[in-house]
Amino acid sequence: MIGCILAYPSSNISSQPKVYPAKIFILRVIYCRLVLSSPRGTSAKISLRGVKDKSGKLEFRTVRRESLVEILAKELPGDAVRYSSEVVSIEEDGNLKLLHLADGSIIKAKVVVGCDGINSTVVKYIGLKEAKFLGVLSTGGFVEYPTNHGIKPEFLVITGKGFHAGMLPCSERSIYWYFNWRPSKKDKIDQSMTKMRDKDFIIQKLTTSEAPKEIIQVIERSKMNHMVSSSLKSWSLNSILPEKITKKRNTCVIGEALNPLMPGLGLCTSLEESVVLVRYLSDGVHKGKIEKALKKFAQHKWKRCVELSTGASLVRFIVKSTFWLLRFRKLRMEDFWVMILATELSAATDYDCGKL
Repeated sequence: MIGCILAYPSSNISSQPKVYPAKIFILRVIYCRLVLSSPRGTSAKISLRGVKDKSGKLEFRTVRRESLVEILAKELPGDAVRYSSEVVSIEEDGNLKLLHLADGSIIKAKVVVGCDGINSTVVKYIGLKEAKFLGVLSTGGFVEYPTNHGIKPEFLVITGKGFHAGMLPCSERSIYWYFNWRPSKKDKIDQSMTKMRDKDFIIQKLTTSEAPKEIIQVIERSKMNHMVSSSLKSWSLNSILPEKITKKRNTCVIGEALNPLMPGLGLCTSLEESVVLVRYLSDGVHKGKIEKALKKFAQHKWKRCVELSTGASLVRFIVKSTFWLLRFRKLRMEDFWVMILATELSAATDYDCGKL
């Protein structure tokens, strides 16, 4: 499991202190540095200390996904989690679902919740239309150092011609980086994906655009087994209406893959969803109305998708406009970005998902 994520320790996490201990939040991120890569490039450094939620307390910390999964798994019975268990097909057997795994084994389930991404077997079983390719290829990597890497605790964001990249220290000895590239219409997707698996191609793109040297040096240290490449896809909000993602009995699809979010919101929304889903399911099992409970959750999920994806789209538009304005120095970046971040991030962190 590669990478780390930005998290915002707020009410949706602190209300569950036993499940989400403070030690999973590794490094506090103090600044976000925006860089426009070009021969006449410019940059702005934004302090994140000014970003607050309604409670007046909001901070940014990194979370290593592997550590988070391990901590959550420890709270469950020993045989509750099965790793490397790809579902290849689903059959119905009365009120049960038969999940056929890649290793030949079969799991019987009363309820199936698919949260394994856009290309999951559960998505195909439900019958959702194929997700639309967004025209962007992405590669992410994770680099570990034997000693302190010495890089400042800031989120570096770079925008250049046809690409978007970033770097985020996860701890004093580890760094996560990503590189998103929009190939031209003439480029074939298969050939472009091959290029994205080659770190020399990524380094060449960044070097040509005069990107900051620190991200180039980090990528140079990356190992192939610590890099993952993929094509970015998503569904429109109309494609994931509640009745569409629950049209198979006792089956539902959740997860960030259903709605595009701005970087960093994935962890908060995932924890939020898990609490809300379990609460609905618990009530449904107790009353013997599981199908009705999943439909209520789907309605809740869709409303949050609308709220968060609309905000994410607004932020992406503002980022593009901001970099254009930066060329002419007609915008005070610090105050502007604090306002935007406070508005969008509070939408996630201030949400009351309730308690189990």
